[in-house]
Amino acid sequence: MANINYHHLYYFYVVAREGHLTRAAEHLNVSQSALSSQIRQLEERLGLKLFERRGRALHLTEAGRITLDHSEVIFSTGQELLATLQQTGFSRQPLRVGAISTLSRNFQLSFLKPILGRTDVEIILRTGSSAELMGALSAMQLDLVLTNQEPQADAMTPFIAHRLDEQPVSLIGLQRLCSEEMSLPDRLASSPLLLPTRSSGLRRGIDALINRLGVTPQIAAEIDDMAMMRLMAREGAGIAAIPPIVVKDELEAGTLLEIEQLPGISETFFAISLERRFPNPLIKTLFS
Repeated sequence: MANINYHHLYYFYVVAREGHLTRAAEHLNVSQSALSSQIRQLEERLGLKLFERRGRALHLTEAGRITLDHSEVIFSTGQELLATLQQTGFSRQPLRVGAISTLSRNFQLSFLKPILGRTDVEIILRTGSSAELMGALSAMQLDLVLTNQEPQADAMTPFIAHRLDEQPVSLIGLQRLCSEEMSLPDRLASSPLLLPTRSSGLRRGIDALINRLGVTPQIAAEIDDMAMMRLMAREGAGIAAIPPIVVKDELEAGTLLEIEQLPGISETFFAISLERRFPNPLIKTLFS
């Protein structure tokens, strides 16, 4: 088998990073026609399309994304050579993970734990809204999205939802807010509550429970960020309705107390991937 022409590969690398043929040609000081020819020869050698054109912009295909990952390693060899001779250099396999901004940080760390600290892995972690992250996953800019809502999939968006865990939801707060013995309806009606915002699936379940119990809750705050809810619970702003994993460290230290679980209320965690011909091999490590 003939070797890859690394001159062609470097031209691809520049085009992929620029995202535009004209800018890449200017950077390389070559004509656009010569650059296009080099890219076509590389695609013929690999037997796969590396780019697809959308309007005037070039977008990487799945094969293009994988080729870019490897070319980034290849063209950092000069720098790594010096570091290697000093026994400090190594190559890393990237894993691009998106996590919705409201998701528990403790859960994210727990999920990524099998590859944390590995010297051959680089984790690129991006947070954002569900729409932003699912769009990035569709464009193969991410390998996985961590979320608490299962997305809708169809023939045009072949998402794969991997159910990772289901956590019960409890009332959690400072001891001075939790010390008095009372029934769940009385506590919901008389205690200051920190609740997720109404746009979340978790809040809809909590509202349904409150409705069944026939109480009017004392809502101190509605928060769409679990990290902020954790901080407000620690400050004593109210009793939080959250999965215990969100405040795992505080519960272990005794800073916060778990009063009781909310019956029938839980949060489900998913890892969403895309049906791909060349999935990132690190995904298998995480799921195993």
